[in-house]
Amino acid sequence: MGLLPDIPETEGVNRPESEQIRIRREKLLALQAGGRDPYERRGFSFTHTAREVKDGFERLEGQTVRLAGRQMSKRDMGKAFFCDLQDASGRVQLYVKSDDLGEDAFGEFKKWDIGDIIGAEGTVFRTRRGEISVHCSALTLLSKSLRPLPEKFHGLVDAETRYRQRYVDLIVNPQVRDTFIKRSQTLSAIRSFLTGEGFLEVDTPVLHTLETGAAARPFETHLNALDLPMFLRIELELYLKRLIVGGIDRVFEIGRIFRNEGMSPKHNPEFTMCELYQAYTDYHGMMDLMERLFSHVAESVTGFAALSYQGTELNLAPPWRRMTMKECVKVYTGADYDEWDGDAAAREAVKARGLEIAASATRGECLAALFEEKCEEHLLQPVFITEYPVEISPLAKRKPGDPLFTERFEFFIYAREAGNAFTELNDPIDQRERFERQLAVRRAEGIMSARLDEDFLQAMEYGMPPAGGVGFGVDRLVMLLTDSPSIRDVLLFPTMKPVD
Repeated sequence: MGLLPDIPETEGVNRPESEQIRIRREKLLALQAGGRDPYERRGFSFTHTAREVKDGFERLEGQTVRLAGRQMSKRDMGKAFFCDLQDASGRVQLYVKSDDLGEDAFGEFKKWDIGDIIGAEGTVFRTRRGEISVHCSALTLLSKSLRPLPEKFHGLVDAETRYRQRYVDLIVNPQVRDTFIKRSQTLSAIRSFLTGEGFLEVDTPVLHTLETGAAARPFETHLNALDLPMFLRIELELYLKRLIVGGIDRVFEIGRIFRNEGMSPKHNPEFTMCELYQAYTDYHGMMDLMERLFSHVAESVTGFAALSYQGTELNLAPPWRRMTMKECVKVYTGADYDEWDGDAAAREAVKARGLEIAASATRGECLAALFEEKCEEHLLQPVFITEYPVEISPLAKRKPGDPLFTERFEFFIYAREAGNAFTELNDPIDQRERFERQLAVRRAEGIMSARLDEDFLQAMEYGMPPAGGVGFGVDRLVMLLTDSPSIRDVLLFPTMKPVD
């Protein structure tokens, strides 16, 4: 077979989408009337993917292959066509000639549209310009596309349309598929690392009978069988700690979390968390573990621990910087917690730096407010911020010798909180007191459905070993590894307001 030239794609007829849909439906009706309904087909046995044909050309040249995928372009040469077939692995060019198919089959093929799903059989060759292609001897229409794909030169670029119609986004923007392949690889890498460290993966309930949590609001539903209000979970923590009590010393879960709160490029009402708990360690052990886990995942998915995110070079390799919250606030605001003589002085320090603060705010709450509003933006490289005020850390163990602070850390990457961890509180009396204070605050806010988790407190009374725990957002990690600016870019189907 001689080498064939590559022919540039010709311009199609510009028609409104509604007109194109009408024409495609008429073509479908004609096929069905002729006994050739494509939707009645039951499958197609293919031998190779597009990538396998290209990667294995030296071995496959001149050999017969069978492929299946979506027709993405057609370039008319009169008695022959070039077209591109796209499958899950990529694209490969097809060469379709009237003499090879026969006039009737070729005439049917000419009526097929961009977007149709087709099966192809033919021999592998290379065109004069070096394009690896398949010279088709048979073609089969496997499914009819009734809607036109976005215009070929511009693709699907509107962000909202891409998120609403992810199926089209995946068809016309091949790089989007790579993002979700990396998401899957990220989940696999997390699991392989943790199981290699001796952690057991478990599943815990999504539906809870109690409204738990301090700041986050849950979604409410109703269990008809028991006439009982229920809540979608906002964390994984309390059930996993029950398992630590039960003797499973290393446990983790990767699960969907639901929070009835705002939406932004960093927040979606449902998202994926990984939480893990380890007996007989503390928050220092959790810091060591997180450094190694994030570095391992980055290397597994991208090949490197260093990466570029939105133009900023980041290095996830250990060791990461470690600062207390007090140190961080002093560095970036000049405010010194240790010089505040009581809550009133703390509130004045906050106001002096341009922030509003509640009249009842404590020193610890003032410190946290300054950190959140004035410091987080500076934390680009991976860093652990440690020793959080006890007022905002109801599940963390107090720091020895300084009961106003806890053995808690959050870690930040690219000025975003990426995870939260504690030396876990295992004193059931202290835990009950903190829960009761937290409950009183929620009741004062008018949240009358909040209740104490008495079963969890009972579990702690049986004895919980010293432990460390951490939770981190999987979606934000995937954002880093795929250089994605918005959480919606790494969720296949993000939450969207319905179209009116």
